[in-house]
Amino acid sequence: MKDEADDTTSAPPAALHRVDGPADDPTGELVAIVPAGGAGTRLWPLSRRSRPKFLLDLVGSGRTLLQATVDRLLPLTGDGGVYVVTGVAHAEAVAGQLPELPVANLLAEPSPRDSMAAIALAAAVVEARLGPRVVASFAADHVVPDADRFRDCVRTAVLAARAGYVTTVGIEATGPSTAFGYIERGEELAAVPGAFGVRRFVEKPDAETAAGYLATGRYSWNAGMFVVRTDVLLGHLARLHPELAAGVREIAAAWDTAGRDDVLGRVWPTLERIAIDHAIAEPVAAQGGVAVVPGTFGWDDVGDVDALAGLLSAAGQDDAAAPVVLASSEPGASSGEPGDGAGAPIVVIDSPGALVAPGPDAPAIAVVGLPGVAVVRTGDAILVLSRDAAQDVKGVVDRLRELGRDDLV
Repeated sequence: MKDEADDTTSAPPAALHRVDGPADDPTGELVAIVPAGGAGTRLWPLSRRSRPKFLLDLVGSGRTLLQATVDRLLPLTGDGGVYVVTGVAHAEAVAGQLPELPVANLLAEPSPRDSMAAIALAAAVVEARLGPRVVASFAADHVVPDADRFRDCVRTAVLAARAGYVTTVGIEATGPSTAFGYIERGEELAAVPGAFGVRRFVEKPDAETAAGYLATGRYSWNAGMFVVRTDVLLGHLARLHPELAAGVREIAAAWDTAGRDDVLGRVWPTLERIAIDHAIAEPVAAQGGVAVVPGTFGWDDVGDVDALAGLLSAAGQDDAAAPVVLASSEPGASSGEPGDGAGAPIVVIDSPGALVAPGPDAPAIAVVGLPGVAVVRTGDAILVLSRDAAQDVKGVVDRLRELGRDDLV
């Protein structure tokens, strides 16, 4: 870690120039990018490779996580709108859930190449079509209860991005979690009130280290949210990972031509697999080119069944220890109470903090004397576990793969 007296995070590299947007609305030129990938294995069996969590309505809002993400972003965007980057296997489902999305704004990648390739491809396509723009990347599977406060935060991040910073949103930590990486902030930027220089990004810590971070008051959770000018992002990428930058530029140049499939098939498999944190955020932060805007709007990545149970309890009940029933994860369904008369009865006795996700056409389910248990049923699988062990569900998926049961994952 740098010495606190040696704070070089107060300005972006001198070579960067500012691109101005409308004075009355800092998001007038903003284009949103939504990477929609991953299988959400810690939410198995609800989330599968063929039906990942971003396509599900996990919180009973009547909108899937992907739909809610786009709903949250559209009011921030100008003529560029929202771009979604997803795998070819999910492109049809994504298009079906987002009929308002122009077909041209759905970018289907042939295979997963991690977040840097996905975000850089979208940024390069945006720049090829519209010229340099500010883009904002937000995952498709996060929950943000206060959309207005979220948008206020993004507007501040856009101002920092205009000034040449790679800008991230640091989530206000509610506890010393070991499930997230952390961002250490430095001094407030003189040119952008409400934004701070980033001293460093750190990987997921142990509990003691996380508690030490929070005690300083300088650390927030890293949720992988980035706001940046396309020329700045692709410029850093060309300097740090030139082959990856050249590859996405070549694909973007061919994207709206008859040669797209040939170029995509030839170049995409050769692109380096690397996350944007490692490719850009960490090295650029060390050079003083990353800013962070504190996010105090409430946030959850719904990373496992324990997080899901906590979300449902907070949203629908005064008693956080009361059992929760997830009626369905299909769009339009909602969470219910045990024994609410919808379908077969769900009976929960002496089991505070229990979560029951019965799935469609479930038989009667009874849970007795099991505090903090989660019972999740789908058409072909049943999961029973302690909520304390929620992070270990990935091991079930790994074991099923070892057994050759890819049909279940």
